[in-house]
Amino acid sequence: MEAKEAKVEVGTAVAEKNFIDVTDRRTGKSYAIPLIVGKDKAAIDAMELRQIKVSGDDFGLVLYDPAFKNTASTKSTITYIDGDQGILRYRGYPIEELAEKSNFLEVAWLILRGELPTKEQLQQFTDDVTHHTFVHENVRTFLDGFRYDAHAMGMMISTVAALSTFYYEEAKNIESPETRWHQIIRLVAKMPTLAAWCYRHHRGLPYVYPDNSLPYTKNFVNMLWKIGEDYKPSPVLARALDILFILHVDHEQNCSTSTMRVVGSSHADPYVSLAAAMAALFGPLHGGANEMVLRMLREIGDVKNIPGFIERVKRREALLMGFGHRVYKSYDPRAKIIKHTAYEVFEVTGRNPLLDIALELERIALEDDFFVSRKLYPNVDFYSGIIYQAMGFPVEMFPVLFAIPRTVGWLAQWEELLRDSEQKIARPRQLWMGEDERAYVPMKTRG
Repeated sequence: MEAKEAKVEVGTAVAEKNFIDVTDRRTGKSYAIPLIVGKDKAAIDAMELRQIKVSGDDFGLVLYDPAFKNTASTKSTITYIDGDQGILRYRGYPIEELAEKSNFLEVAWLILRGELPTKEQLQQFTDDVTHHTFVHENVRTFLDGFRYDAHAMGMMISTVAALSTFYYEEAKNIESPETRWHQIIRLVAKMPTLAAWCYRHHRGLPYVYPDNSLPYTKNFVNMLWKIGEDYKPSPVLARALDILFILHVDHEQNCSTSTMRVVGSSHADPYVSLAAAMAALFGPLHGGANEMVLRMLREIGDVKNIPGFIERVKRREALLMGFGHRVYKSYDPRAKIIKHTAYEVFEVTGRNPLLDIALELERIALEDDFFVSRKLYPNVDFYSGIIYQAMGFPVEMFPVLFAIPRTVGWLAQWEELLRDSEQKIARPRQLWMGEDERAYVPMKTRG
Protein backbone atom coordinates (compact mmCIF):
# COMPACT_ATOMS: atom_id res chain seq x y z
CA MET A 1 0.00 0.00 0.00
CA GLU A 2 1.77 3.11 -1.25
CA ALA A 3 0.80 6.75 -0.78
CA LYS A 4 1.12 8.95 -3.88
CA GLU A 5 0.11 12.29 -5.32
CA ALA A 6 -2.20 12.30 -8.34
CA LYS A 7 -4.30 14.62 -10.41
CA VAL A 8 -7.95 13.64 -10.48
CA GLU A 9 -10.75 15.14 -12.51
CA VAL A 10 -13.34 17.10 -10.52
CA GLY A 11 -16.00 18.19 -13.01
CA THR A 12 -14.09 20.17 -15.62
CA ALA A 13 -11.34 21.23 -13.22
CA VAL A 14 -8.18 19.38 -12.28
CA ALA A 15 -7.35 19.16 -8.56
CA GLU A 16 -4.40 17.79 -6.65
CA LYS A 17 -5.49 14.98 -4.34
CA ASN A 18 -3.82 12.49 -2.02
CA PHE A 19 -4.57 8.84 -2.53
CA ILE A 20 -3.10 5.42 -1.81
CA ASP A 21 -2.72 2.52 -4.20
CA VAL A 22 -4.10 -0.77 -2.91
CA THR A 23 -3.34 -4.06 -4.65
CA ASP A 24 -5.62 -7.01 -3.92
CA ARG A 25 -3.40 -10.10 -4.08
CA ARG A 26 -6.50 -12.32 -4.41
CA THR A 27 -7.29 -10.87 -7.82
CA GLY A 28 -4.21 -8.88 -8.79
CA LYS A 29 -6.33 -5.74 -9.23
CA SER A 30 -5.15 -2.33 -7.99
CA TYR A 31 -7.35 0.45 -6.65
CA ALA A 32 -6.75 4.16 -6.08
CA ILE A 33 -8.24 5.06 -2.70
CA PRO A 34 -8.61 8.81 -1.98
CA LEU A 35 -7.42 10.16 1.37
CA ILE A 36 -9.42 12.49 3.58
CA VAL A 37 -6.80 14.76 5.13
CA GLY A 38 -7.48 16.36 8.50
CA LYS A 39 -5.22 18.75 10.36
CA ASP A 40 -3.81 16.00 12.58
CA LYS A 41 -4.22 12.77 10.61
CA ALA A 42 -5.36 11.30 7.32
CA ALA A 43 -8.11 8.74 6.76
CA ILE A 44 -9.82 6.76 4.05
CA ASP A 45 -13.55 6.67 3.51
CA ALA A 46 -14.48 3.13 4.55
CA MET A 47 -17.06 2.97 1.76
CA GLU A 48 -14.22 3.20 -0.77
CA LEU A 49 -13.21 -0.32 0.31
CA ARG A 50 -16.50 -1.74 -0.92
CA GLN A 51 -15.19 -1.60 -4.49
CA ILE A 52 -12.51 -4.18 -3.59
CA LYS A 53 -14.21 -7.47 -4.49
CA VAL A 54 -13.35 -10.97 -5.61
CA SER A 55 -16.46 -11.27 -7.74
CA GLY A 56 -19.46 -9.25 -8.80
CA ASP A 57 -21.71 -10.59 -6.05
CA ASP A 58 -19.05 -10.10 -3.35
CA PHE A 59 -20.10 -7.60 -0.64
CA GLY A 60 -16.71 -5.91 -0.74
CA LEU A 61 -14.24 -5.17 2.01
CA VAL A 62 -15.22 -3.67 5.37
CA LEU A 63 -13.02 -2.41 8.19
CA TYR A 64 -12.70 -4.68 11.23
CA ASP A 65 -11.87 -2.57 14.27
CA PRO A 66 -13.13 -3.84 17.66
CA ALA A 67 -13.44 -0.97 20.17
CA PHE A 68 -12.75 1.56 17.36
CA LYS A 69 -9.04 1.66 18.15
CA ASN A 70 -8.21 3.19 14.76
CA THR A 71 -11.50 4.35 13.27
CA ALA A 72 -12.59 7.97 12.91
CA SER A 73 -16.37 8.16 13.07
CA THR A 74 -16.70 11.90 12.55
CA LYS A 75 -15.05 15.16 11.65
CA SER A 76 -15.07 17.51 14.62
CA THR A 77 -13.97 21.02 15.58
CA ILE A 78 -14.60 20.77 19.33
CA THR A 79 -11.64 19.14 21.08
CA TYR A 80 -8.11 18.48 19.89
CA ILE A 81 -5.80 16.01 21.63
CA ASP A 82 -2.16 15.21 20.88
CA GLY A 83 -1.52 12.26 23.13
CA ASP A 84 2.21 12.06 22.43
CA GLN A 85 2.80 15.71 23.33
CA GLY A 86 0.27 15.88 26.19
CA ILE A 87 -1.82 18.58 24.47
CA LEU A 88 -5.52 19.22 25.10
CA ARG A 89 -7.32 22.14 23.47
CA TYR A 90 -10.95 23.22 23.38
CA ARG A 91 -11.77 24.95 20.08
CA GLY A 92 -8.03 25.66 19.75
CA TYR A 93 -7.51 27.12 23.24
CA PRO A 94 -5.00 25.30 25.51
CA ILE A 95 -6.62 23.69 28.54
CA GLU A 96 -3.99 25.29 30.81
CA GLU A 97 -5.06 28.81 29.85
CA LEU A 98 -8.78 28.09 30.13
CA ALA A 99 -8.39 26.49 33.58
CA GLU A 100 -6.39 29.47 34.82
CA LYS A 101 -8.32 32.36 33.26
CA SER A 102 -11.91 31.23 32.63
CA ASN A 103 -14.89 30.04 34.60
CA PHE A 104 -16.98 27.01 33.72
CA LEU A 105 -19.86 28.80 31.99
CA GLU A 106 -17.44 30.78 29.82
CA VAL A 107 -15.82 27.51 28.70
CA ALA A 108 -19.26 25.96 28.26
CA TRP A 109 -20.19 28.74 25.83
CA LEU A 110 -16.89 28.21 23.99
CA ILE A 111 -17.55 24.49 23.63
CA LEU A 112 -21.17 24.97 22.59
CA ARG A 113 -20.79 28.01 20.33
CA GLY A 114 -17.23 27.70 19.03
CA GLU A 115 -15.83 31.04 20.20
CA LEU A 116 -15.10 32.72 23.52
CA PRO A 117 -18.11 34.84 24.48
CA THR A 118 -18.22 38.59 24.57
CA LYS A 119 -19.08 40.18 27.90
CA GLU A 120 -22.70 40.58 26.78
CA GLN A 121 -22.96 37.01 25.47
CA LEU A 122 -21.56 35.55 28.69
CA GLN A 123 -23.93 37.66 30.79
CA GLN A 124 -26.94 36.53 28.76
CA PHE A 125 -25.84 32.88 28.82
CA THR A 126 -25.24 33.05 32.58
CA ASP A 127 -28.68 34.61 33.11
CA ASP A 128 -30.37 31.98 30.93
CA VAL A 129 -28.68 29.11 32.77
CA THR A 130 -29.32 30.66 36.18
CA HIS A 131 -33.04 31.02 35.54
CA HIS A 132 -33.46 27.39 34.47
CA THR A 133 -31.87 25.79 37.53
CA PHE A 134 -35.20 24.88 39.14
CA VAL A 135 -36.83 21.56 38.27
CA HIS A 136 -40.47 20.56 38.23
CA GLU A 137 -41.81 19.65 41.68
CA ASN A 138 -42.72 16.20 40.38
CA VAL A 139 -38.98 15.49 40.17
CA ARG A 140 -38.92 15.50 43.96
CA THR A 141 -41.56 12.78 43.98
CA PHE A 142 -39.57 10.84 41.41
CA LEU A 143 -36.38 11.01 43.48
CA ASP A 144 -38.23 10.07 46.66
CA GLY A 145 -39.17 6.78 44.97
CA PHE A 146 -35.56 5.59 45.15
CA ARG A 147 -34.22 3.67 48.13
CA TYR A 148 -32.20 5.67 50.63
CA ASP A 149 -29.03 3.85 49.53
CA ALA A 150 -29.62 4.03 45.77
CA HIS A 151 -26.49 4.82 43.78
CA ALA A 152 -26.38 8.50 42.86
CA MET A 153 -25.42 7.82 39.25
CA GLY A 154 -28.31 5.40 38.76
CA MET A 155 -30.64 8.07 40.13
CA MET A 156 -29.16 10.70 37.82
CA ILE A 157 -29.45 8.55 34.70
CA SER A 158 -33.08 7.74 35.46
CA THR A 159 -34.00 11.32 36.32
CA VAL A 160 -32.37 12.85 33.24
CA ALA A 161 -34.21 10.34 31.05
CA ALA A 162 -37.42 11.22 32.90
CA LEU A 163 -36.96 14.90 32.01
CA SER A 164 -37.81 13.88 28.45
CA THR A 165 -41.38 13.32 29.59
CA PHE A 166 -41.60 16.84 31.05
CA TYR A 167 -40.53 18.51 27.79
CA TYR A 168 -41.51 15.85 25.29
CA GLU A 169 -43.13 17.99 22.58
CA GLU A 170 -40.27 20.46 22.57
CA ALA A 171 -37.47 17.96 23.01
CA LYS A 172 -38.43 15.84 20.01
CA ASN A 173 -38.30 18.90 17.72
CA ILE A 174 -34.60 18.44 17.06
CA GLU A 175 -34.78 20.04 13.60
CA SER A 176 -35.13 23.50 15.15
CA PRO A 177 -31.82 25.13 16.21
CA GLU A 178 -33.71 27.45 18.60
CA THR A 179 -35.48 24.53 20.28
CA ARG A 180 -32.24 22.56 20.55
CA TRP A 181 -30.56 25.52 22.23
CA HIS A 182 -33.43 25.80 24.71
CA GLN A 183 -32.98 22.15 25.71
CA ILE A 184 -29.22 22.65 26.02
CA ILE A 185 -29.76 25.58 28.40
CA ARG A 186 -32.17 23.49 30.47
CA LEU A 187 -29.80 20.56 30.82
CA VAL A 188 -26.71 22.64 31.65
CA ALA A 189 -28.78 24.49 34.26
CA LYS A 190 -30.55 21.54 35.88
CA MET A 191 -27.71 19.01 36.15
CA PRO A 192 -26.20 20.53 39.34
CA THR A 193 -29.66 20.70 40.93
CA LEU A 194 -30.35 17.03 40.18
CA ALA A 195 -26.87 16.02 41.34
CA ALA A 196 -27.19 17.91 44.64
CA TRP A 197 -30.62 16.43 45.28
CA CYS A 198 -29.34 12.90 44.65
CA TYR A 199 -26.59 13.59 47.18
CA ARG A 200 -29.07 14.95 49.74
CA HIS A 201 -31.41 11.99 49.18
CA HIS A 202 -28.59 9.60 49.93
CA ARG A 203 -27.79 11.53 53.11
CA GLY A 204 -31.43 11.71 54.21
CA LEU A 205 -31.30 15.51 54.14
CA PRO A 206 -33.99 17.90 52.89
CA TYR A 207 -33.49 19.19 49.36
CA VAL A 208 -32.05 22.67 48.98
CA TYR A 209 -33.50 24.73 46.16
CA PRO A 210 -31.21 26.72 43.84
CA ASP A 211 -30.17 30.17 44.99
CA ASN A 212 -30.06 32.19 41.78
CA SER A 213 -28.08 34.97 43.42
CA LEU A 214 -25.05 32.63 43.43
CA PRO A 215 -22.70 31.74 40.54
CA TYR A 216 -22.94 28.29 38.94
CA THR A 217 -20.51 26.22 41.02
CA LYS A 218 -21.12 28.17 44.22
CA ASN A 219 -24.85 27.50 43.79
CA PHE A 220 -24.04 23.81 43.43
CA VAL A 221 -21.93 23.84 46.61
CA ASN A 222 -24.78 25.59 48.43
CA MET A 223 -27.34 22.96 47.35
CA LEU A 224 -24.98 20.19 48.41
CA TRP A 225 -23.98 21.28 51.88
CA LYS A 226 -26.24 24.02 53.16
CA ILE A 227 -27.40 23.39 56.72
CA GLY A 228 -29.11 26.37 58.30
CA GLU A 229 -29.39 29.93 57.07
CA ASP A 230 -25.87 30.90 58.15
CA TYR A 231 -24.13 28.58 55.67
CA LYS A 232 -21.80 30.35 53.25
CA PRO A 233 -20.40 28.36 50.29
CA SER A 234 -16.61 28.21 50.31
CA PRO A 235 -15.19 30.24 47.39
CA VAL A 236 -12.11 28.00 47.35
CA LEU A 237 -14.15 24.82 46.94
CA ALA A 238 -16.40 26.49 44.38
CA ARG A 239 -13.37 27.58 42.35
CA ALA A 240 -11.84 24.10 42.62
CA LEU A 241 -15.06 22.62 41.23
CA ASP A 242 -15.00 25.26 38.50
CA ILE A 243 -11.53 24.09 37.46
CA LEU A 244 -12.42 20.41 37.70
CA PHE A 245 -15.53 21.06 35.61
CA ILE A 246 -13.47 22.85 32.95
CA LEU A 247 -11.05 19.93 32.76
CA HIS A 248 -13.89 17.45 32.28
CA VAL A 249 -16.03 19.35 29.74
CA ASP A 250 -15.04 17.30 26.70
CA HIS A 251 -12.43 14.79 25.64
CA GLU A 252 -12.90 13.91 21.99
CA GLN A 253 -14.64 10.68 20.88
CA ASN A 254 -14.47 8.66 24.10
CA CYS A 255 -16.90 5.90 25.07
CA SER A 256 -19.68 8.10 26.48
CA THR A 257 -19.34 10.76 23.77
CA SER A 258 -19.55 8.11 21.08
CA THR A 259 -22.63 6.75 22.85
CA MET A 260 -24.21 10.23 22.77
CA ARG A 261 -23.56 10.42 19.05
CA VAL A 262 -24.79 6.89 18.30
CA VAL A 263 -28.06 7.38 20.19
CA GLY A 264 -28.43 10.91 18.85
CA SER A 265 -28.00 9.61 15.29
CA SER A 266 -31.43 7.94 15.63
CA HIS A 267 -32.83 11.44 16.32
CA ALA A 268 -33.65 10.57 19.91
CA ASP A 269 -34.26 13.65 22.04
CA PRO A 270 -31.31 15.15 23.98
CA TYR A 271 -32.55 13.96 27.39
CA VAL A 272 -32.61 10.24 26.61
CA SER A 273 -29.45 10.60 24.51
CA LEU A 274 -27.74 12.21 27.48
CA ALA A 275 -29.00 9.45 29.80
CA ALA A 276 -27.43 6.87 27.47
CA ALA A 277 -24.11 8.74 27.52
CA MET A 278 -24.27 8.85 31.33
CA ALA A 279 -24.88 5.10 31.40
CA ALA A 280 -21.67 4.61 29.42
CA LEU A 281 -19.86 6.93 31.83
CA PHE A 282 -21.15 4.83 34.76
CA GLY A 283 -18.86 1.97 33.77
CA PRO A 284 -15.79 1.49 36.01
CA LEU A 285 -13.45 1.67 33.00
CA HIS A 286 -14.70 5.16 32.19
CA GLY A 287 -16.23 7.40 34.87
CA GLY A 288 -15.37 5.08 37.74
CA ALA A 289 -11.60 5.15 37.28
CA ASN A 290 -10.92 7.69 40.06
CA GLU A 291 -12.76 5.44 42.51
CA MET A 292 -10.36 2.64 41.57
CA VAL A 293 -7.43 4.98 42.34
CA LEU A 294 -8.77 5.56 45.85
CA ARG A 295 -9.16 1.85 46.41
CA MET A 296 -5.56 1.31 45.30
CA LEU A 297 -4.22 4.02 47.60
CA ARG A 298 -6.18 2.60 50.54
CA GLU A 299 -4.82 -0.86 49.74
CA ILE A 300 -1.26 0.50 49.84
CA GLY A 301 -2.11 2.09 53.18
CA ASP A 302 1.27 3.69 53.95
CA VAL A 303 4.17 5.27 52.09
CA LYS A 304 6.48 2.52 53.35
CA ASN A 305 4.39 -0.07 51.48
CA ILE A 306 4.85 1.56 48.07
CA PRO A 307 8.06 -0.27 46.99
CA GLY A 308 6.39 -3.62 47.67
CA PHE A 309 3.30 -2.55 45.76
CA ILE A 310 5.43 -1.43 42.80
CA GLU A 311 7.06 -4.87 42.67
CA ARG A 312 3.63 -6.53 42.69
CA VAL A 313 2.60 -4.34 39.76
CA LYS A 314 5.70 -5.40 37.83
CA ARG A 315 4.87 -9.06 38.50
CA ARG A 316 1.32 -8.46 37.19
CA GLU A 317 -0.07 -9.20 40.66
CA ALA A 318 -1.58 -5.72 41.11
CA LEU A 319 -2.84 -2.90 38.90
CA LEU A 320 -1.43 0.63 38.92
CA MET A 321 -4.61 2.69 38.68
CA GLY A 322 -4.61 6.31 37.49
CA PHE A 323 -1.56 5.83 35.27
CA GLY A 324 -1.60 5.52 31.51
CA HIS A 325 -4.31 6.53 29.08
CA ARG A 326 -5.82 5.25 25.84
CA VAL A 327 -4.87 8.55 24.14
CA TYR A 328 -2.13 10.22 26.21
CA LYS A 329 1.35 8.73 25.87
CA SER A 330 2.87 11.42 28.07
CA TYR A 331 1.75 13.26 31.22
CA ASP A 332 -1.98 14.04 31.06
CA PRO A 333 -2.15 17.87 31.02
CA ARG A 334 -5.29 17.78 33.16
CA ALA A 335 -3.45 15.85 35.89
CA LYS A 336 -0.88 18.65 36.25
CA ILE A 337 -3.62 21.22 36.80
CA ILE A 338 -5.55 19.05 39.25
CA LYS A 339 -2.40 18.34 41.27
CA HIS A 340 -1.93 22.08 41.82
CA THR A 341 -5.63 22.52 42.66
CA ALA A 342 -5.41 19.79 45.28
CA TYR A 343 -3.16 21.85 47.52
CA GLU A 344 -5.60 24.76 47.46
CA VAL A 345 -8.48 22.47 48.42
CA PHE A 346 -6.53 20.92 51.28
CA GLU A 347 -5.94 24.38 52.73
CA VAL A 348 -9.69 24.40 53.40
CA THR A 349 -10.50 20.76 54.02
CA GLY A 350 -7.29 19.62 55.68
CA ARG A 351 -4.70 17.38 54.03
CA ASN A 352 -6.03 14.09 52.72
CA PRO A 353 -3.77 11.34 54.16
CA LEU A 354 -3.89 9.57 50.80
CA LEU A 355 -2.10 12.48 49.15
CA ASP A 356 1.30 11.57 50.63
CA ILE A 357 0.91 8.04 49.26
CA ALA A 358 -0.10 9.40 45.86
CA LEU A 359 2.81 11.83 45.66
CA GLU A 360 5.38 9.21 46.57
CA LEU A 361 3.82 6.64 44.23
CA GLU A 362 3.95 9.19 41.41
CA ARG A 363 7.59 10.08 42.17
CA ILE A 364 8.74 6.47 42.14
CA ALA A 365 6.77 5.55 39.02
CA LEU A 366 8.10 8.53 37.06
CA GLU A 367 11.67 7.52 37.88
CA ASP A 368 11.25 3.83 37.12
CA ASP A 369 12.14 2.69 33.59
CA PHE A 370 9.51 -0.06 33.81
CA PHE A 371 6.73 2.56 33.83
CA VAL A 372 8.44 5.28 31.79
CA SER A 373 9.26 2.88 28.94
CA ARG A 374 5.58 1.88 28.85
CA LYS A 375 4.54 5.56 28.86
CA LEU A 376 2.56 5.13 32.08
CA TYR A 377 2.12 8.67 33.37
CA PRO A 378 -0.52 10.00 35.80
CA ASN A 379 -3.88 10.78 34.22
CA VAL A 380 -6.76 13.00 35.31
CA ASP A 381 -8.21 10.31 37.58
CA PHE A 382 -5.11 10.01 39.74
CA TYR A 383 -5.75 13.19 41.73
CA SER A 384 -9.44 14.00 41.10
CA GLY A 385 -10.74 11.29 43.43
CA ILE A 386 -8.48 12.48 46.24
CA ILE A 387 -9.86 16.01 45.89
CA TYR A 388 -13.47 14.87 45.76
CA GLN A 389 -12.99 12.72 48.84
CA ALA A 390 -11.36 15.60 50.72
CA MET A 391 -14.37 17.78 49.88
CA GLY A 392 -16.65 15.19 51.46
CA PHE A 393 -18.09 13.44 48.41
CA PRO A 394 -18.76 9.71 48.70
CA VAL A 395 -17.34 7.62 45.85
CA GLU A 396 -20.79 7.06 44.33
CA MET A 397 -20.88 10.79 43.56
CA PHE A 398 -17.65 10.70 41.52
CA PRO A 399 -19.25 9.78 38.16
CA VAL A 400 -22.02 12.31 38.85
CA LEU A 401 -19.42 15.05 39.29
CA PHE A 402 -17.91 13.91 36.00
CA ALA A 403 -21.31 14.00 34.25
CA ILE A 404 -22.22 17.59 35.22
CA PRO A 405 -19.52 19.29 33.10
CA ARG A 406 -19.38 16.54 30.47
CA THR A 407 -23.04 17.33 29.75
CA VAL A 408 -21.76 20.41 27.91
CA GLY A 409 -19.40 18.34 25.76
CA TRP A 410 -22.01 15.69 25.06
CA LEU A 411 -24.51 18.33 23.94
CA ALA A 412 -21.93 20.11 21.78
CA GLN A 413 -21.12 16.78 20.10
CA TRP A 414 -24.86 16.09 19.67
CA GLU A 415 -25.35 19.50 18.07
CA GLU A 416 -22.35 18.95 15.77
CA LEU A 417 -23.74 15.56 14.77
CA LEU A 418 -27.13 17.00 13.80
CA ARG A 419 -25.50 19.74 11.72
CA ASP A 420 -23.25 17.29 9.86
CA SER A 421 -24.81 16.29 6.51
CA GLU A 422 -22.49 13.25 6.28
CA GLN A 423 -23.87 11.69 9.44
CA LYS A 424 -26.56 9.00 9.22
CA ILE A 425 -28.06 6.66 11.80
CA ALA A 426 -25.19 4.63 13.25
CA ARG A 427 -25.17 1.06 11.99
CA PRO A 428 -21.83 -0.82 12.20
CA ARG A 429 -21.16 -3.93 10.14
CA GLN A 430 -20.13 -7.30 11.52
CA LEU A 431 -18.08 -10.27 10.34
CA TRP A 432 -20.28 -13.35 10.43
CA MET A 433 -18.38 -16.23 12.04
CA GLY A 434 -21.36 -18.49 12.84
CA GLU A 435 -22.91 -21.55 11.22
CA ASP A 436 -24.09 -21.77 7.63
CA GLU A 437 -27.74 -22.57 7.01
CA ARG A 438 -28.89 -25.62 8.99
CA ALA A 439 -32.05 -27.71 8.95
CA TYR A 440 -34.28 -27.51 12.03
CA VAL A 441 -33.93 -30.59 14.29
CA PRO A 442 -37.14 -31.75 16.05
CA MET A 443 -36.90 -32.05 19.83
CA LYS A 444 -37.28 -35.83 19.87
CA THR A 445 -34.28 -36.35 17.61
CA ARG A 446 -31.87 -33.93 19.27
CA GLY A 447 -28.97 -35.81 20.86
